[in-house]
Amino acid sequence: MKQRVFLIVLDSLGAGALPDAAEYGDAGSHTLRALVNSGELQVPQLRSLGLWNIDGIACGKPVETPLAAFGKCAEQSVGKDTTTGHWELAGLVSTRKMPTFPHGFPQAVLDRLKAATGREILCNLPYSGTEVIRDYGQEHLETGALIVYTSADSVLQIAAHEEIVPLEELYDICRKAREIMQGEWSVGRIIARPFVGSYPNFKRTPNRHDYSLAPPKATLLDCIRDAGKDVIAVGKINDIFAGVGITEAIRTVSNTDGMEKTIALAREREFHGLCFVNLVEFDSAYGHRNDVSGYAQALNTFDSRLAELLPCLRNDDVLILTADHGCDPSTPSTDHSREYIPLLVLGNGIAPVNLHTRFGFADVAQTICDFLHIDGSRLAGESFAAEL
Repeated sequence: MKQRVFLIVLDSLGAGALPDAAEYGDAGSHTLRALVNSGELQVPQLRSLGLWNIDGIACGKPVETPLAAFGKCAEQSVGKDTTTGHWELAGLVSTRKMPTFPHGFPQAVLDRLKAATGREILCNLPYSGTEVIRDYGQEHLETGALIVYTSADSVLQIAAHEEIVPLEELYDICRKAREIMQGEWSVGRIIARPFVGSYPNFKRTPNRHDYSLAPPKATLLDCIRDAGKDVIAVGKINDIFAGVGITEAIRTVSNTDGMEKTIALAREREFHGLCFVNLVEFDSAYGHRNDVSGYAQALNTFDSRLAELLPCLRNDDVLILTADHGCDPSTPSTDHSREYIPLLVLGNGIAPVNLHTRFGFADVAQTICDFLHIDGSRLAGESFAAEL
């Protein structure tokens, strides 16, 4: 039995287009290959674990003897968003695509938002988060109207200047929006997007907050908590699961902060269960911005922090590195991409075998159940623990 499992999601680090990627407009997407092709990627730790040994990854230089078990997972859920990907990693497959609003939200939604908040609405279109505050920020300052926008993902985002709409008011507005966006409007996430500064130099702050749908069925987190064990959520995880099944939530403001807190947990904390970590900046700061160089440098930085984490792992620990979808920064699209996710599993007594291509992300959940000796019968997926 393992005592501690560290599951780290490198948000959007896709490993090549899935067979149905063309149906999502993502044919040929390959986030990892884009980073390799930049010529700036230097990830010796990930390479030594076996990242470039993964079947069909077609980039990077493999090692003769990987230190970790290595493979990739296909997505069984419909969609390619953060919530869907994380839920499937936790054993919940989504068979219905969460609603998107490529032409903006219906007037009925806007009317209810205005009635609930007492503020007018600006924009109501799919938009880049940095461009929307550039184009609508000054009008927001002058009128106090909320900047409401969406993307190709199932989200409703609300941007507001911290001096015009204080953070707690913005968070309360988003909670009200979450109550409104149910049923046919049940987007995966409502996202508070605070910003500061003056035109044309507006800048988003780290005070983002997500309000997700609660998972409709039990997840790995519920199974672990119900077994009397710990579920420590680091970063966006608490938001993604709407707090359900989580025993402790630790907020972060960056990838660096997330890794620092994860290293501290590994080095100092006695717990029995799961430490579930999301490193969001790969996606939010680089993938969605089509910043290939920035993405490569961010993964280099993660690799150096991984070198600090590995010596902190104990004999009864497991480390799993994976992703939740792709976001190829080299394509014209700034949206998520429908990709395989990489899978690296490291721990004392775990054989560095080729796990090949797993049928679904949910195999990760079942394997963690086996590591912790808990019942995963409520979850999808098949464990690969016996192969290790």
